[in-house]
Amino acid sequence: MNDYRDPALPIERRVDDLLGRMTVAEKAAMMFHPSTAPAGDGLSQADAVAAAERYAGEVGISHFNVLGGEDSVAVAEWHNTLQEIAEGTRLGIPVTLSTDPRHGFRSNLFTGQAMDSLSRWPDYPGVAAIGETDAARVFGDTMRQELLAMGVRVLLGPMADIFSEPRWSRGSGTFGEDPERVAELTVAFIEALRGGGALGPHSVAAVVKHFPGGGPQLRGDDAHDPRYPEQVYPGGQQELHLKPFERAFAAGASQVMTYYGKPVGTEWPEVGFAFNEPVVRDILRRRLGFDGIVVTDWNLLESEDMAGMEFGPNGWGLEHLTPLERAAIALDVGVDQFGGDRNAALIEELVDSGRITESRIDESIRRLLREKFRLGVFENRRVDTAATAEICGSPAFTAAGVEAQRKSLVLLADRGDRIADGARVLLDGVDARAASDAGLVPVDDLAEADAVVVRLDAPFEPGKGSLGDFFRGGSLEFDAATVAKIARYSASAPVYLSVYLERPAVLTPMTDSSTMLIGDFGAADAVVLDAFRGVAPLTGILPFDIPSSMAAVEASREDVPFDTADPLFLHGTGLRAAPRA
Repeated sequence: MNDYRDPALPIERRVDDLLGRMTVAEKAAMMFHPSTAPAGDGLSQADAVAAAERYAGEVGISHFNVLGGEDSVAVAEWHNTLQEIAEGTRLGIPVTLSTDPRHGFRSNLFTGQAMDSLSRWPDYPGVAAIGETDAARVFGDTMRQELLAMGVRVLLGPMADIFSEPRWSRGSGTFGEDPERVAELTVAFIEALRGGGALGPHSVAAVVKHFPGGGPQLRGDDAHDPRYPEQVYPGGQQELHLKPFERAFAAGASQVMTYYGKPVGTEWPEVGFAFNEPVVRDILRRRLGFDGIVVTDWNLLESEDMAGMEFGPNGWGLEHLTPLERAAIALDVGVDQFGGDRNAALIEELVDSGRITESRIDESIRRLLREKFRLGVFENRRVDTAATAEICGSPAFTAAGVEAQRKSLVLLADRGDRIADGARVLLDGVDARAASDAGLVPVDDLAEADAVVVRLDAPFEPGKGSLGDFFRGGSLEFDAATVAKIARYSASAPVYLSVYLERPAVLTPMTDSSTMLIGDFGAADAVVLDAFRGVAPLTGILPFDIPSSMAAVEASREDVPFDTADPLFLHGTGLRAAPRA
């Protein structure tokens, strides 16, 4: 048996042995982390397998982010297919499979796809809204067990970013606006993902992102989009945004992702953070002493078709350079792996030309191999799909997710009335079957309604957000038609309104028109209806301020938390309501 295949040997000896056997081409392949997908959504089984055989087999790439998948078992089966292909390569290096978050209610091709076969949880701000650090531990541990059952060993998360700019279209992936709470919950979550103790075969590794803190996007427009590359610090708060990452590293986070944004108006060079020497080499590597894996965000080198659109290359500030030149700069500053990209020939060319030394490549390969050995992927190459079906979405995990949904609801306005059993309800944005199951009687005529139940998304401007509406951006004010509709409902019957706080909506015109006003972060209709009926307690607290106006938002500084004047509702607040007798 080769030393690297012997689990009884120390990890460093196994790393040395395998590294010594690898060619430059095999090393280059390990430095890429593209996406993969099983058949479905228009992709045939033959095409899916052909792509896997090319990249996992011929090229030898051994890190993939899995997209799609009809259910948990489909992802597990795809994991096993990838491992079978990888096993047939010269050295048989197994695949490490990663995923973006999968446990929420909303899907975004670029940041996470929800799966009905998993337990369903509120967004990360909703976990913060529960108000208990243990909520993040339960969330992380549940996710760990369900991801392991699918063969996923790396989560592309959590986001340790501070939601300091209310318009930011990615704030729903954060733990909120309070830097200290963001740090506490990030640590609790990654410790739970690890399964307690050191990283091992029972763990899912966390890729903490987006270094050095992605929250301060100019006007909240996200840097996924070439129109919006700027990250700004009008309040000079670069150090504040580093704090959650420092805590995560101290807690043992072994991977970190840099963000797309380029800093503007600071002492840092105006180039994307993956190419930013003072940020990656000086702060991350030297000052913070991070010796884990640094992976870039997706497609900084070359473009790829995503949902029918050309995505990338996203090398802001270095658009004029070739993919080869951008790759060299990223390696110079301390990057180990390129997310999304898959052209391993670039690294081979850099080594062959002498632009990058093989010893520099070896530094990154050591980190990547060490992680594989710690996770035990060499010894655990397959998952039992029967166990996948049993574990993923199990009654216990599903119940935990529903309980988190309940606890995350924040009661913002309350006139004391609850919807009575058997009441006739006009529904707007609520499934009629859920209302019937709750003992209510859906009606179509407002004049017949005893109550009106409405669920709204936080406002956004269509087409304004990055990459169209995959990332919702722009104004946080409801349009006049929506405000008028709620007022019209209110004139006829009590209005029970829940607003999905993907971003901190300006709720000022809604408070007087609502008998009950709830902020939610992703919850089933049944859970929201229970709250309006008074059959469940309401205990959630806001994970961020709710601004009183767009003028206050526009006057605030992107990098400074709690910077909007005279908030309508304050972070950490929420009315409490006991269930009815």
